Amino acid sequence: MSSVRRRAGRALVTASLLVGSLVACTVGPSERPPVAVRGTDMPAAPAPTATVPPDPDVLPNLEDQRPTIAYTDCTPDILQGLAGAVPAGRNLAAGCGLLEVPVDRDQPTLGDTRVGVLRVGAADAPDTRPPLVVVGDSATDPSARHAGRLAAQVPDDILATFALIGLDRRGAGNDLLDCSPPDARAAIVDASPSASDEARLSGLLEQSRSVVQDCYLLLSGALSSYRTAASAGDLEQLRVALGVARLNVLGVGDGAAAVASWASAHPTSVGRVVLDDPAGLAADQPDLAESRAAAAEAAFDAFAAGCTSAPGCPLGPDPRGTVSALLTKLGTQPMASADGDRLTAGAALAAVRAGLSEPSTWPALAQAIATAAAGDPSGLLARLAPALGPQGSFDGALATSCNDTARRLTPPEVSRLAQTWRTDHPLFGTAAAQQLLACGPWPVVAAPAPPAALPADAPPVLVLGTAADPRASQEGARKTAQLLGRGLFVGWQGAGTGAFPRSACITAVVTGALVGATLPRDGTVCPA
Repeated sequence: MSSVRRRAGRALVTASLLVGSLVACTVGPSERPPVAVRGTDMPAAPAPTATVPPDPDVLPNLEDQRPTIAYTDCTPDILQGLAGAVPAGRNLAAGCGLLEVPVDRDQPTLGDTRVGVLRVGAADAPDTRPPLVVVGDSATDPSARHAGRLAAQVPDDILATFALIGLDRRGAGNDLLDCSPPDARAAIVDASPSASDEARLSGLLEQSRSVVQDCYLLLSGALSSYRTAASAGDLEQLRVALGVARLNVLGVGDGAAAVASWASAHPTSVGRVVLDDPAGLAADQPDLAESRAAAAEAAFDAFAAGCTSAPGCPLGPDPRGTVSALLTKLGTQPMASADGDRLTAGAALAAVRAGLSEPSTWPALAQAIATAAAGDPSGLLARLAPALGPQGSFDGALATSCNDTARRLTPPEVSRLAQTWRTDHPLFGTAAAQQLLACGPWPVVAAPAPPAALPADAPPVLVLGTAADPRASQEGARKTAQLLGRGLFVGWQGAGTGAFPRSACITAVVTGALVGATLPRDGTVCPA
């Protein structure tokens, strides 16, 4: 049964500004000294073997781009999608283009496909302005349009320095993956978050098999191309198309994992790079699923605390209890909306979890939960539309998740995990275990190797970790910085998927690195 209908010039940051903005930051135990120096001039030719700066703690100089991508103006469409979020006085211009890339670099006979590229920046900026490539998370904001959203949020210094370049993830945007049978897709989302017995889990596995069969019939060997490694290869191809020797990149979530893989494979192409909440860089199932269940619990606790700390929380003094009671009620009787859609317990939990990624919408999420508890499911159903509605992200996110992992689990194994995780992660644990079966029938791609450490002479990479990101643990981001060797970790005690630009402290750190080539101290902690 369906949860929702399927078709429904350039400026440097001054030292005084940086110091003033970083007052709110505290420093962890690391003794690494801060670095605040500029890089040297880069060679004119955009060769990936550009000379490495002699000082390994110096970030490369910025380069003007010389793109070969043909853009067409799409400013009205992008601004309409931003729905009035652009600050007063900020005039943006956007161009949409396509980048031709191999369907699968491991299978050259499959030919090429095209992924979307979005260039957005100040309306009066020259086309040659240095690029800052943006790569979003497959489950939250995977298309090139993520760059448009950031263009409405970043500080003026970044827009005065860069043109933001959005890149479609495989399975999203121009490369949208839409292959699952609607009934099977809905069954996966609607699975009861209390189901842990082998019989019902076996039924869920059969629905997952239906998804794989239909997708394989449509895509055949190309099904394995929807993976993080493909986006890493696309990044290097984009660098060449932009005509720069070193690429400046901001990656979020598993988009940051793609950036890390690219940086590891092409260290001489690395410019100024920020990895924002990288997820699952060296983890396989079921460890990855459990870490995400724990992260979602932490994010829900932050959401609940935010609600109860304000007057008139619509969820009462115990938001967790309110949600649990709603799930129990829906598990007995799904709730129909006025237009015929039905909200199940599984769909309600999926809507809550999706809403935790964006703290700015938490008040609306709390109201939607309260409204559903009172008998109107429309608010929670609407929150599923980005995944399950037209141009939805569900298939692309599922393919990426399955192709990025090598371990496949059986219903008996998942049943044991579900019973354990129900105790350890009471709200999200069982559902996290169930999701392992969505990949059960998926063909296994060669196990993705974690990125190798960057060479000692590679530019430093800034790694951000958020305390309450429902998609990734902060400790995972810290381990990513250690894995890369050249990573500088900055923790944020806030919530949501992606720390930048949610706080003044994080914004100052990122702006300092991208614009001023000023690096924070490793282990810096920004308050919520």
